[in-house]
Amino acid sequence: MTRDQLAAELNRIAKLQLSDITRAVKNGEKSIALNEVADLARRLNLLSEVIAGRPAPVAAPAPAAAAHP
Repeated sequence: MTRDQLAAELNRIAKLQLSDITRAVKNGEKSIALNEVADLARRLNLLSEVIAGRPAPVAAPAPAAAAHP
């Protein structure tokens, strides 16, 4: 990953998450804002692992929706 690619990815992550955090705070949705902060931290940790050359952890698959007969 080049310096320009890294800068672009950090900028993309920051803009997306900070926009969501700001909106949640303005709407008084503390739990949503905290979840967005946690998501930002998760994304930055994944990016740092990629840069360090470690494989990113595989996300657990979402539970299957129960079928309604």
